[in-house]
Amino acid sequence: MQPQILRADDSDEYPTEERCHILEISNSSSDAELSIARARVEPGVTTALHRVSDTIERYIILSGSGRVEIEGLEPGNVGPYDVVIIPQGARQRISNTAEVDLIFLAICTPRFKQDFYEHLE
Repeated sequence: MQPQILRADDSDEYPTEERCHILEISNSSSDAELSIARARVEPGVTTALHRVSDTIERYIILSGSGRVEIEGLEPGNVGPYDVVIIPQGARQRISNTAEVDLIFLAICTPRFKQDFYEHLE
């Protein structure tokens, strides 16, 4: 791996069928151990129930507030600087409970691949 600086561009954000918006910050086969995405969930929206196999996810809440549901854990409220750890294969979703966007980083190890995603609704 070579040293580098990666720069994200807000205009690259895209909507997903999961009902959130994603900006890929780092997701490359040249750094297969980790991916980082910024997720944005609009006010009043709950993401689709889903699971991600072969990847552990960590959500780092940056702004807004929400309620997270993860298989094996009681639903819980989250806010800025909370870290949510989601084991591989766990059913999950998050709701935005605020009147502003819920924004968090999704850090995946190993890196997220679309083939690992399973829509459960």
